[in-house]
Amino acid sequence: MLAPAPYRSPWMTEDLDDVRALARTFFERELTPHVDRWSKAGAVDREFWNRAGEAGLLCMSIPEEYGGGGGTFAHEAVIAEEQARAVDDGWGSQVHSAIVAHYILAYGTEEQKQRWLPGMASGELVGAIAMTEPGAGSDLQALRTSASLDGEHYVVDGSKTFVSNGLHADLVVIVVRTGGEGGRGLSLIVAETTDLPGFSRGRQLEKVGLKYQDTMELFFEDMRVPADNVLGGEAGLGRGFVQLMQQLGQERLIIAVTAVAAAETAVRLAVDYAKEREAFGRPILAFQNLRFELAECTTEALATRTLVDHCIGLHLQGRLDPATASMAKYFATDKQCELIDRALQVFGGYGFMTEYPIARMYASARVQKIYGGTNEIMKELIGRSL
Repeated sequence: MLAPAPYRSPWMTEDLDDVRALARTFFERELTPHVDRWSKAGAVDREFWNRAGEAGLLCMSIPEEYGGGGGTFAHEAVIAEEQARAVDDGWGSQVHSAIVAHYILAYGTEEQKQRWLPGMASGELVGAIAMTEPGAGSDLQALRTSASLDGEHYVVDGSKTFVSNGLHADLVVIVVRTGGEGGRGLSLIVAETTDLPGFSRGRQLEKVGLKYQDTMELFFEDMRVPADNVLGGEAGLGRGFVQLMQQLGQERLIIAVTAVAAAETAVRLAVDYAKEREAFGRPILAFQNLRFELAECTTEALATRTLVDHCIGLHLQGRLDPATASMAKYFATDKQCELIDRALQVFGGYGFMTEYPIARMYASARVQKIYGGTNEIMKELIGRSL
């Protein structure tokens, strides 16, 4: 019987094929050999960011005039897919390139873009975004970290948690309250953390998975940040909630991209293992029950892929709405967790051993249904649009 026809995402191009090959080679050479060491250390090497910048893998969707690659979201999607296929669950590339850099590109003044984006593209600067607080999760309007104007500086007081790239971050986009209640009182202010009085990093959080993603608590005590660092300058004051809402679609879509790529990788690993592993004198793929299970998983991964590809196509055209982005995020991450769980079962006891990639994938998948807005919030957003 003929194998299923190979699937190619409709948004792929020859240029993106080259990006995929570059990313795959880079991860094989510079990432995979260090995963075990990074897992024990709890973070990637700081120099890895510089090597990624030298390879051109940072800020590919940022215009060349700001040091970026001049590409589109599709370039970020290809890198995210290859990172997932390399079973990398720690390097915060998407936070840096697809999220933080785009806040600066979309809302920064020309001076801010010229000052920060080239360093992010080279790896000289590592970006993070600090939204969540210990007492406020998905309810951004309940945030309490404050910034009060004192001469030419804002004095920032408060704390943030679950900050990805928190250990290495040189630039932190902080959601602060500059006046008033609710969403209208929020602004985004950028802290340049090197030798910044009042800025401190708390403990590195111990997580179920994502063992070498440096997720931190950050504290701000009378931290003085130049008033010029309000994202967008004076025009950005009080615009923080709107800015967050406008960028969350891309954030949720990049999560969906990593989710479907991880699900596809898990199914492929399970199929390969089922062809090699023998029981009762024959490969376990010869058993009808397992063949049916993997047939279902393969089909569901492809169905999820087509939804995510549809959303990528909409986003590249500037037509992706919040509800559809929420569909991609919740559905792809739900399927990621489900399909990785089913794939792990194929490995039997070995699937529970952390030396096998499928075990690490299982542990790291669960958070995908939580960050970027919980999947329950995604369903609420979809429901409001009906």
